[in-house]
Amino acid sequence: MTTESDSFPKRHARTQRFTLGAPRSFTVAPDGSRVAFLRSGTGTDRANSLWVLDVEEGGERVVADPRALLGGAEERLSPEERARRERSREGGAGIVGYATDAAVELASFALSGRLFAAGLRVGTARELPTPGPVIDPRPSPDGRHVAYVAQGALRVVGAEGDGDRALAEADGEGVTYGLAEFVAAEEMARSRGFWWSPESDRLLVARVDDTPVQRWWISDPAHPGRDPHHVPYPAAGTANADVRLFVVGLDGGRTEVLWDRARYPYLARVHWSAAGAPLLLVQARDQRSQLYLAVDTASGTTRMVHADEDPIWLDLFPGVPCWSPTGQLVRIADEGGARVLAVGERPLTGAQLHLRAVLDVGADDVLVSASAGEEAAGAESGAETGEVHVYRVNELGVERLSQEPGVHSAVRAGGVTVLVSATLDRPGARVRVLRDGKPAATIASYAEDPGLSPRVTLTQGGARRVPCAVLMPTDYHGDAPLPVLLDPYGGPHGQRVVAAHNAHLTSQWFADQGFAVVVADGRGTPGRSPAWEKTVRDDLAAVVLQDQVDTLHALAADFPLDLGRVAIRGWSFGGYLAALAALRRPDVFHAAVVGAPVTDLRLYDTHYQERYLGHPGEQPEVYRRNSLIDDAGLVDAAEPHRPMMVIHGLADDNVVVAHSLRLSSALLAAGRPHEVLPLSGVTHMTPQESVAENLLRLQVDFLKRSLPAPA
Repeated sequence: MTTESDSFPKRHARTQRFTLGAPRSFTVAPDGSRVAFLRSGTGTDRANSLWVLDVEEGGERVVADPRALLGGAEERLSPEERARRERSREGGAGIVGYATDAAVELASFALSGRLFAAGLRVGTARELPTPGPVIDPRPSPDGRHVAYVAQGALRVVGAEGDGDRALAEADGEGVTYGLAEFVAAEEMARSRGFWWSPESDRLLVARVDDTPVQRWWISDPAHPGRDPHHVPYPAAGTANADVRLFVVGLDGGRTEVLWDRARYPYLARVHWSAAGAPLLLVQARDQRSQLYLAVDTASGTTRMVHADEDPIWLDLFPGVPCWSPTGQLVRIADEGGARVLAVGERPLTGAQLHLRAVLDVGADDVLVSASAGEEAAGAESGAETGEVHVYRVNELGVERLSQEPGVHSAVRAGGVTVLVSATLDRPGARVRVLRDGKPAATIASYAEDPGLSPRVTLTQGGARRVPCAVLMPTDYHGDAPLPVLLDPYGGPHGQRVVAAHNAHLTSQWFADQGFAVVVADGRGTPGRSPAWEKTVRDDLAAVVLQDQVDTLHALAADFPLDLGRVAIRGWSFGGYLAALAALRRPDVFHAAVVGAPVTDLRLYDTHYQERYLGHPGEQPEVYRRNSLIDDAGLVDAAEPHRPMMVIHGLADDNVVVAHSLRLSSALLAAGRPHEVLPLSGVTHMTPQESVAENLLRLQVDFLKRSLPAPA
């Protein structure tokens, strides 16, 4: 019998969705002898330690324990570090990130704003005395220095703690060196602002000037005595930060890197390896054109290596662009209706694969993650739905390395591959270490068993073959139709239908409260084809909502769904979609839980919003018809008014609470009853344990009292 103290909501919150204790952040030594990684001590321990696995012997040892290094003192984070963790959705503690030298012998990391270095061979860690608070320390490839950011300046210190000095200091209010600006970290997956040269004698350093960016104020109304803090937030149509790039020598000399920043203001990617000159990927503001540039580090001039154009938009991908060992450009491109891997000017994959990321580029092949292309995925209903596999690709063909159905990723070096595999029939993820393709070791996970197994069917719904997951209550064995809960994200970069056990735990818990739960990844979500993702351009609201409706009705032919009792819940884009459903299709949806929604699309950031809807100054009507607060359904008296619970964290600096407040005001002005649940001190991540636990309970209570009684 499950007690209140060990109920799923409480355990789900206490274990941070059963992620604590799982190994992550793997780095393989180039000689294949060891693997560094992070892991906390138990399934409820938030503090990660740095570990090393000896591949030959199979033994693991702790290299750096945060509690020992801090002497039991409480960890303290600077506002800059908190912001970095919010951008990366990092909810852990202790050592949450590290970097190594080229030989993977020296690691550096920040802990409580202090700089530490660890010898990965000998397994010892020490503090390097530096001014703080320290952010993003990274050893030079030769292991002789560590560069880091403190108080907006890029600094460097010897690996033994000697010679600390500033290489680039803030030269104005709002200026930082070595940090990523907001949209780079939030939307481009570029969390870094400096890069070492392969020779360890210079760095590429980003200079960010936030002065042009408008300031927003984030306050905590529950504590009126506290000053609000201001954040530079580049809302759609407004000014971005000014980003420049410099080559900075260890002697402090600097040379600016030159490109047409007026035409290509976004510095999206930087790659610097021994295989070629520094490589930049810069994007136009409309994200329909981008340049791959090689940098002359002596003069700062750049030459174009390749250019991409797309009439809709160009996506960014993990691991590319980069050079192959022979100096060829490696990239992922949308060509011929497919997302392909290209080395040089030659595509090495076709329509059979939908590329996700480049994991490693070797002398003989490229390691990638990919899902089945559109034709392969549609060959049989549900075939490979939600699966992501690891492949070796070269001019001779494609070989799949991960075999069991599921979601896989990998890290590789020196003939050793760390393969991380999640499947539907096994909790968490299994981490196997392969040498030359054969099992050599495993890395244990200390994550807790959820004690809950999803009763999930992965299938495809409707004429568009929308990938979806249907979850039934664990103890359901009858034919009586069940009330339906749609549980989507439904938007770009948010695939929810995956062939992995833990991804469906929350949906299963809702199912066990008496619902048939449907998760649908309609057009706009990743994983199918470029055209599938780009259909939402200028028509975000109508397309994503229609796919949810069509899929729901199609699934009702095969599953016991009571279409007279349909609710929807979602967070972030999912919250936007839930509100759309209640406002625009009250004939289909009868209640909605609207979490942290983007309601006025002009209040979201430039790089994200302008990719899908263009510039609001040029397309104001597009923003109006896709925004919730301008929705005609708010004031249409002929339409039934569906219950809505609106939830938002007051400390959210990504989707600010103004979105929900404006929605509530518009609903109130239209005479539409609704509930608002403000979360004091809570950000977009909702990391607090008590908040995460009780949010699940409150949503179930709202849904049960808001849905119509059974017919």
